[in-house]
Amino acid sequence: MRAIIFLLLSFVCAPVLACQEPLLDQDFRRLASSEDVNLCQAYADKVVLVVNTASKCGYTPQYEGLEKLYEEYADEGLVVIGFPSNDFLGQEPGTEEQIQDFCRLTYGVKFPMFEKTTVTEKNAHPFYVALAATAGTYPTWNFHKYLIGRDGKLITNFSPRTKPYADEVIAAIKNALSK
Repeated sequence: MRAIIFLLLSFVCAPVLACQEPLLDQDFRRLASSEDVNLCQAYADKVVLVVNTASKCGYTPQYEGLEKLYEEYADEGLVVIGFPSNDFLGQEPGTEEQIQDFCRLTYGVKFPMFEKTTVTEKNAHPFYVALAATAGTYPTWNFHKYLIGRDGKLITNFSPRTKPYADEVIAAIKNALSK
């Protein structure tokens, strides 16, 4: 009987125990949905590329490269997660439904997108406060990228100007996936 209880508890608690680093222990609502997701549970043992996004920005075409990264490296353990933000000159003014439609119809985005999130220092969501504290910088504009390893620790971050398929991004992702 003890063995059965232990197995049941191990199975039920495994996702919670998998995330040893508190950085990913954050709850977010999926974009245009009522479903809440704990990043730690959902992406335990994954390499995570976190990106604050906007639909009306000069960097918006980066959605295409981000989706390509997600498709190309998902089987190896990469997940790209997007957080629409209206923090920079109001470049994400739409509703969550409008953002979701834009991303899917214009760029074929299938990577997980979450609720609109404040990312700038003054009013940042606690997740972005933690990212900034670890990286030493808050997002400087839309499409700032943070790379988190399988262990839940921040590896590096990339400026909005750095395209998803830049050599340094690909090298960092491949290195993280190999661990």
